[in-house]
Amino acid sequence: MKKWALAILVVLVIFMVSHVEAEEVMIPNEAIRLRVIPNSNEEKDQWIKQQVRDNIQQEIYDLLKDVKSIEEARTLLKENIKDFEVIVEDTLKQNEIQETFQLNYGMNYFPQKVYKGVTYEEGYYESMVITLGKGEGDNWWCVLFPPLCLLEADETQQQDEVEYKFFVKELIDKFF
Repeated sequence: MKKWALAILVVLVIFMVSHVEAEEVMIPNEAIRLRVIPNSNEEKDQWIKQQVRDNIQQEIYDLLKDVKSIEEARTLLKENIKDFEVIVEDTLKQNEIQETFQLNYGMNYFPQKVYKGVTYEEGYYESMVITLGKGEGDNWWCVLFPPLCLLEADETQQQDEVEYKFFVKELIDKFF
C-alpha cells in the first residue's frame, strides 16, 4: 500500500512541477539597463566581457545599493562615468588585453531578447553600454535600476556553499 501511495505522490509532484510556468521577470518602463558587448565570440573575448561585467557590476552595486529613485540612480551613474571608464581600462590592462572600448550612457539600441519565456522587444532604452573592440560578439545585459542584476551580483557575493536537494528523490530514498 505504501508503494502505491508513494507512486501516486511521485506522479502528482512530477505533474505539478511540469506545469509550473517560468517566473516572469518584467522590466518596468522606468528602468536603466547595462550592456557589455565583447569584441567577438572568441573564448578570450567572451571571457574579458565577463571580467568587465563583474567589475562594473560590483562598482555599480556599491554605488546604487541604497538608491530609491530612478532620478537618483541616473544622476549617480552620470556623475561616475569617468570612474566606470577607469574600471574598464584597468580590467583590460590587468588582463593584458590590448583592446579599445567605448562607454556610452544614454538611449542605446537593444536587440530583441527572450528571457525566461518573456520577450523583451528591440528598441532604444536608457542604458550604459560598454563596447569592447569591434563589438561583434554576443552581448550580456541586465537591468541596473531597479537593481534586478545588481541583486544577483550581491547574492553571489554573499553565498556560501549551497546544498541542493530534490524533494522527490528524498521521498524515494526514505521509503525504499
